Amino acid sequence: MTEQGNSQADLRKLKKKRLIRINVFFFFVFLLFVALIIRLGVVQIVQGEEFSKEVSRTESNYASFPAPRGKMYDRNGNVLVENIGVDAITYTVEKTTKAKDKLETAAKLASLIEVPSEFLKERDLKDYWVAANPEDAADLLTEKEKSKKGSETYKLQIDRVPAKELEALKANPAELEIAALYTRFSSGYAYEPQIVTATGLTKDEELTKDELTRVAENLEDLPGVDIITDWKRSYPNGDLLTGVFGSVTTPKQGILEARKSYYTARGYARNERVGRSNLEYQYEDYLNPRKSKVQYVTDTSGNVISESVIDEGRRGYDLKLSFDLDLQKQLDQIVEEELKVARGKSGNYLVDRAFAVMMDPHTGDVLAMSGKKYSFEEGKMNDYIIGNFTSQYEIGSTIKGATVLAGYQNGMSMGTVYNDAPILIKDTKPKKSVRNMGPVNEITALKRSSNVYMFRIAFDIAGENYVPNAPFNASSADFQKMRNYYSQFGLGVPTGIDLPNEATGQQNTPPDAGILLNMAIGQYDTYTPLQMAQYVSVIANGGYRVEPRIVTSIHSPDENKQLGPVVTEHEATILNRINNTPDQIRQVQRGFEAVTKTGGTAAGYFGDYDVAGKTGTSQTLYYGEQSKRAYWGTETNNLAFVGYYPASNPEVAISVIVPYTGKTAAHPVNKLIAKRAIEAYANLDPKPQNQDADSSADASSQEEAGQQ
Repeated sequence: MTEQGNSQADLRKLKKKRLIRINVFFFFVFLLFVALIIRLGVVQIVQGEEFSKEVSRTESNYASFPAPRGKMYDRNGNVLVENIGVDAITYTVEKTTKAKDKLETAAKLASLIEVPSEFLKERDLKDYWVAANPEDAADLLTEKEKSKKGSETYKLQIDRVPAKELEALKANPAELEIAALYTRFSSGYAYEPQIVTATGLTKDEELTKDELTRVAENLEDLPGVDIITDWKRSYPNGDLLTGVFGSVTTPKQGILEARKSYYTARGYARNERVGRSNLEYQYEDYLNPRKSKVQYVTDTSGNVISESVIDEGRRGYDLKLSFDLDLQKQLDQIVEEELKVARGKSGNYLVDRAFAVMMDPHTGDVLAMSGKKYSFEEGKMNDYIIGNFTSQYEIGSTIKGATVLAGYQNGMSMGTVYNDAPILIKDTKPKKSVRNMGPVNEITALKRSSNVYMFRIAFDIAGENYVPNAPFNASSADFQKMRNYYSQFGLGVPTGIDLPNEATGQQNTPPDAGILLNMAIGQYDTYTPLQMAQYVSVIANGGYRVEPRIVTSIHSPDENKQLGPVVTEHEATILNRINNTPDQIRQVQRGFEAVTKTGGTAAGYFGDYDVAGKTGTSQTLYYGEQSKRAYWGTETNNLAFVGYYPASNPEVAISVIVPYTGKTAAHPVNKLIAKRAIEAYANLDPKPQNQDADSSADASSQEEAGQQ
């Protein structure tokens, strides 16, 4: 073959190879297009709906806005606790909000209003510094540490914030205000409005009208900031009964840390105001409002698409209380005036407090309750109403009605006579009454307040026969037996009142057997003024221990400034009946009636008012205010009175105790308070009515058992 023929053959082979390569390339492109078409088909046909949903996916978030708490009314419908509207500035964090956004808004807002920063803790300052100085905060970490989880690195940064930076921050008032706002901005959840400050919401802060105006004019430049109408508690009668009402936390304080799990389980926000003490705390579940709720709809990026109100909310339920407003005002005035008079008497330099409780003996309704305490440091009289159920004292001879009834339960016969002469126990000083009375029965013993009669009952309870100059051998079981008798009357046990932190009195271990005799005349164990009121109510109503109550019913809110429909009733509750016959109870009632008659220890104090009762004087030692610590251990007296009116058909029971009167100060402040309190009750118009008195208790209290 010639050279020309060979070259043409080579050219054909080369063209053929190129054609094959081109065909392979196009075939490969073809395969890619086929794969792409198949993939598009899968995406559009098989997964199209799923991706479409993802693109249009939204998320709903909910925020709650403040609503007022429930109100409180007295038994006659007078408003005792209500709410007033206040202007408030709030800040709401969205899911897209960054730390730098909060810092910028905080700086702008701080230039418009004054914000106290005293509440800031060191941790708050560290959180602010890390947020305000991200680059410096990052330099606090090693390269290896930067790869850890965000929560771990943040903790390391917080722990390593330089002390000099914190000191510089503390020395800069303007930056502290920004830090304070940043802290409040960061205290809640997304879409949960945080109250930054409000008009008169707390004593420490006061949002002025000028500040409010400046903020309103600059809202467009303050993302997340808003102005709303909030509420605060108001007391139309000043400080009257506020000690019983209790208090509410501020938005800054929020829920109580000790009950955090309780609140969170019920859907409370962290900054939500809750009851801190007494009725506000006890009835939180009812007083707490149903807050208005707003739904925020956000897209996958966290941007708000829409918002709508899904619940207008309502304020909390209202409480109807047992107190009579007019009687309460008068009792407060009486106790304060008589305590001031008593303090002015020679020898009464340590008397610093007085208490009085007036209670319906059939229903347990606390009609009025007053406590006053003089502050030696401040030089003024303060309210101490909570002392009626949180402080306890030796009550002296007022306990003797329970001692006589305990004697009956132990087997003593009605009409038993003992000779009131000094009791002589081996190696012990004679134990006696104020004066020797000779032979007395239980009625005379109550009328004239015989100690010896009660000592003899204690002997019987201990199973001891009295033999002059012989030892007295009471056992611990005898002390418990005596206390068990007293507990039937509510002495030494909880009364059951619907208030938290009730004291039950104090029961110490007796150092010797002779203390049993002291217990029988109220000079060892201690009791609260409220326990005394419950005890005397047992005698007044014929033997039933009734649970004291402050709240009588709970009502739906009514915007016409009156009580709405009843939600639930707090019915009168009988806790127990004492183990005495109606005749035995009537015998003690006669003794109490004799106390206020000629020859009785309260004769001449109640005039024409048909009062039955028992006086008491307990020798005790002063352990009052710290400022008078130098006087601790000084011998003083507790003066007391328990009684009921009218004696023939009791409507009200009363207990009075005035601790720490002078040992030689003969001023009957206990009887004067009781006298004026009964007069105030008798002249009420209208008088409190027994709305749900237990018929059996009422009937038993009227049974007669013959004449003295």
